[in-house]
Amino acid sequence: MSILVGSHTRLLVQGITGREGAFQTQRCIEYGTSVVAGVTPGRGGETAEGVPVFDTVAEAVAKTEANCSLIFVPAPFAADAVLEAAYAEVPVIICITEGVPTMDMVRVRRFLRGSAITLIGPNCPGVITPGQARAGIMPANVFAPGNVGVISRSGTLVYEAVAQLTARGIGQSTCVGVGGDPVIGTTQVQALRLFNEDPGTAAVVLIGEIGGVAEQQSAEFIVSEMKKPVIAFIAGATAPPGRRMGHAGAIIAGAAGTAGAKKEALRAAGATIVDSPAEIGAVTEQILRSAQVR
Repeated sequence: MSILVGSHTRLLVQGITGREGAFQTQRCIEYGTSVVAGVTPGRGGETAEGVPVFDTVAEAVAKTEANCSLIFVPAPFAADAVLEAAYAEVPVIICITEGVPTMDMVRVRRFLRGSAITLIGPNCPGVITPGQARAGIMPANVFAPGNVGVISRSGTLVYEAVAQLTARGIGQSTCVGVGGDPVIGTTQVQALRLFNEDPGTAAVVLIGEIGGVAEQQSAEFIVSEMKKPVIAFIAGATAPPGRRMGHAGAIIAGAAGTAGAKKEALRAAGATIVDSPAEIGAVTEQILRSAQVR
């Protein structure tokens, strides 16, 4: 099984005629993802990477039945691209764009509140269900099909973690890069809930970062509802207070944003804490063996 994307996915790419959009579209196609449409205003009727291009998302959905949008649109226009996909009722929207203004995302979150639409990102690596579909920028060669879900605020760190899992013969059900900005579409808790309800996921690796209280919220969900083992790593343990790291959301503001506070909350909730990124694979293997879920 999988969450968010899979063999059923019919992908449309907003910004397909741009350099990054075209490059990643080709990588998605090579992986076996069904890419059915692209959208670039004013370029309708053309093709890009062998994919038909439309002027609007609504037209693309009407003619191709696309059910997932992957957005490679410059930051000043990314929020409008998300809203266009939402107006067209695309059920899963994945925004890769970095640097989207926070207030733009506040407007998007307000619009999506109460809807059935799932937004991943922005500033994220996307979503991949190994062996089925790739909707993002993740290096496909490190992934393998299996039953461990992965959630991460970090992009590059999740590749390292997955590579360790795959090297140990531990495949992944789906990997979700939720993004590292202060305001994102799908939270860690929402991703945990999806994995908790997925019969094909036996355990979850959660990769968090300093800043914000997302991991504390995850801890509350784990202790109250999570039925599967959670292995957690928090990046940025050595960062001094007030120092901004790679993500806009990874900045310590108060005691709750520290790595120590996040680890304490997750440990108290029953998650297994990994102190070094180099140990993620080994610790996950131990948990799977002890739980007899591998």
